Amino acid sequence: AAASDDDYAAEFLDLILAIRVVPDLDTALAHIRQYGSDHTEVIATQDAANAERFVQSLRSAVVMVNASSRFSDGGELGLGAEIGISTTRLHSYGPMGLEALTVERFVVRGQ
Repeated sequence: AAASDDDYAAEFLDLILAIRVVPDLDTALAHIRQYGSDHTEVIATQDAANAERFVQSLRSAVVMVNASSRFSDGGELGLGAEIGISTTRLHSYGPMGLEALTVERFVVRGQ
C-alpha cells in the first residue's frame, strides 16, 4: 500500500518502509524537516551538487548519500558495540565533562 502522511511520522519497529519519491531537493528537505528525527537521513541521487546541498542542509547525526541506512550503526561507523541510541541532541544526565556535551555527525557516501 502507498504510504500516508501518518506513516511518515510513525516508527514501525518492523520490516516496513515509508518511502516518498519527490520531484526536487527542496521538496525532499521540506519533507525531512517535517517528518525527520535528526537521527539518520538518506538521499539517492546522481547529482553531486544536490548531494552536497543535502549534506549541508541537515543537522542529523548521520547523513548518507547513496548508501543504505542499515550502516547507521555504532559498529558500522567504527564506534564499537552500541549500548544505547540517543534520539535527542543532549543525551547525558548528571555531571558532564566536555565529551558528554559534544555531538558527532557522520556523512556516509556510497558509490
